[in-house]
Amino acid sequence: MNLEDVCTRNDLADFLGIKRGKLTYILYIQKVDTMYSTFSIPKKSGGERTINAPNDDLKQIQRKLADALWNYQVKIWEKNKIQTNISHAFQKSKSIVTNSMRHVRKRYVLNIDLKNFFDSFHFGRVRGFFMKNLFWGMTEEAATVIAQLTCYKGALPQGAPTSPIITNMICNIMDMHLLSIAKRYKLNYTRYADDMTFSTNDKHFMEHYDAFYKDLSKEVLGAGFQINEEKTRLLYNDSRQEVTGLIVNNKISIKREYYKNTQAMAHSLYTNGFFTINGEDGTISQLEGRFSFIDQIEKYNNSHDGAKHSAISLNHREKKYQEFLFYKNFCINPKPLIVTEGKTDILYIKSALRKMYLQYPDLIEKKDNQWIYNLSFLHRSSKLSYFFDFNVDGADTMQNIYNMYTGSGRTHVNYYRHFREKYDLNMHQPVILLFDNEFENSEKPIKKFMNNIGSDKKGKNKAKGESKQRETSLQNELFLHLIGNLYVQAVPLAPSETSGEIEDLLGKNILNMEIDGRKFDRTGKKDKSRFYNKDILSKYILSHYEEIDFSLFIPLFDTFRKIKNDYSDQKNT
Repeated sequence: MNLEDVCTRNDLADFLGIKRGKLTYILYIQKVDTMYSTFSIPKKSGGERTINAPNDDLKQIQRKLADALWNYQVKIWEKNKIQTNISHAFQKSKSIVTNSMRHVRKRYVLNIDLKNFFDSFHFGRVRGFFMKNLFWGMTEEAATVIAQLTCYKGALPQGAPTSPIITNMICNIMDMHLLSIAKRYKLNYTRYADDMTFSTNDKHFMEHYDAFYKDLSKEVLGAGFQINEEKTRLLYNDSRQEVTGLIVNNKISIKREYYKNTQAMAHSLYTNGFFTINGEDGTISQLEGRFSFIDQIEKYNNSHDGAKHSAISLNHREKKYQEFLFYKNFCINPKPLIVTEGKTDILYIKSALRKMYLQYPDLIEKKDNQWIYNLSFLHRSSKLSYFFDFNVDGADTMQNIYNMYTGSGRTHVNYYRHFREKYDLNMHQPVILLFDNEFENSEKPIKKFMNNIGSDKKGKNKAKGESKQRETSLQNELFLHLIGNLYVQAVPLAPSETSGEIEDLLGKNILNMEIDGRKFDRTGKKDKSRFYNKDILSKYILSHYEEIDFSLFIPLFDTFRKIKNDYSDQKNT
């Protein structure tokens, strides 16, 4: 069934995959208005914004409905070649950045705010849109049920997943009319929810301003909205021009005070272990959100300046974000952080821990049928790749992490010393660089790593005896303390082996096993019709962990414990 086929309440229930009785119960017995919680959040401009959030049951239904409305709207746009570059709020691939782009380097920027925006979308208006709109034309029953599911106390609430898509759909007609007016006066026009922006380089615009504003006001009023006159701002290019919180005079940029405040919050966090936002204790997630927002703008400008950007060429703001990311990932990690050579290693470790969770309650727990790992694993995201030059896979990342602890390499700041000396910070948990046990081959990652850390900044080898002693210690103990909370660990060897990868701990029976008639290929380079790679093996191991003997992983997990205890002892001395 498609959305256009929905005619009745039961049709809508079937379309959304909800039991008919459940939908009837929600609408007429439980009542939708009882399924919301109300709270306030501070506005950036001051004051508070009231949020009415649906409970999980209603939110799940609204999300399904919102997705269906979005998909059908896209079909309408494509079929009728409707312009979609006016509204930038709550839409995929659009944001306050895309909204501001149209207004960069303009002589005049006019910001208009719509008063009581969400309250303007009352129940009758929502129902009427779905019944009477040319592209929707739904039955009265279907339109009524959609309005019932999406309105709270007679209007669209801020906080419901369906409100953004419905407001944009209803505003589309007004947007097209306003675009026509804007073109008549040589203006660009965009809208971000209740924030409308017009801009132009026409030096004669002020001669026509009153006529334009009169036409604008008439259209807005006719569309069922009111202009908030107190928030109307006409900005000249010799003053700070702002569009949806971003500065647009010469390029899109963050307000200086926002960046300075973010820096101050980070400094307080590094110094005192806490910071505040609007007088309340802030969280790491909130601060990362601020840095990420700043970085979003930096990334946009980087993509338009024609230069190549990487970890080598970070600007000042990017370096502050890099500093925060090191602090978050390597200084205050709440659990020991394991950095593996490949992503499949993580699945092997998790699978083995699940099988042996009773033996290692300090490494893994099972609560309410959910697995809780007391170890964390580094996720090599595109963000970390950009800021720290981490590869998606492979062991070069380990060397880069070591360089950040020592200042080795031409691009690396010594962040370990930075946080120890400037902020007197004690790292919370160990960071463990886990390598395959392949000391016999000078081209293998662990051998290269040990050779590199045995060299000075110019690449000259330090005392051979000292380097050999460290390597021997690592081979015998399977771990070695490097600096601060940083450790290197080698995977234990399988019986009778002198070299090995983590896959060897699965045992020969597993490695010789066929999956769908295919044999295991460590290299991942052989004919895929006859061989399977590590990725397929790791997923098989995770889904069949209960059937597999993981006893060869015991020395690996025992070494995790030893490192935890060793670092605890080091912190206490």
